[in-house]
Amino acid sequence: MGLLILTAGLMLFLGMHAVRIPNDQRRSGMMARLGKSKYRTFFTVASIVGLVLIVYGYGQARLDPVFVWSPPAAMRHIAALLMLFSMILLAACYVPMNHIKAKLQHPMTLSVKVWALAHLIANGSLADIILFGSFLVWAVLLFKTARRRAIPMGFAGDGPTKVGTLMTVVVGVLGWLIFAAWLHVHLIGVSPFGR
Repeated sequence: MGLLILTAGLMLFLGMHAVRIPNDQRRSGMMARLGKSKYRTFFTVASIVGLVLIVYGYGQARLDPVFVWSPPAAMRHIAALLMLFSMILLAACYVPMNHIKAKLQHPMTLSVKVWALAHLIANGSLADIILFGSFLVWAVLLFKTARRRAIPMGFAGDGPTKVGTLMTVVVGVLGWLIFAAWLHVHLIGVSPFGR
């Protein structure tokens, strides 16, 4: 039952976030038909419901896991290193004036891609494969679509700076340390390093 709820949540959440993948005009058309306010309300509510179903379904599936494979212990360490890069990419979305965002254009999508890959190689249950595999496929397709649209990122002032880039790395590393050492085990119930 947990796997079904997880799958339904993924279809709803990722489906809402994949509207632009086949054709960017689809989202514009839906917004025009519903109106911007109604579309945003519908998008937000559907996304929240999808996310709740994902969290609940994944939690239920973890109670009675179906293992597909058993990842080697080394995968956990590789995943931890990948998560460091994922957190730096995530920080690049929010720290202003950094070269990472200027160069990669879509660091959030890349962050999700690396996050999903890291968790996919370190976990071997069917629920893990469905959850992280779905996010990985979605992120790959979305990144490809976003790059094809090639909308340049704008920066106020003179553009990215070394200070902005350094701050991005510092914030990403600090976020990774806090999450790996403390938050992950408290929020997810699993220590990334198996302690």
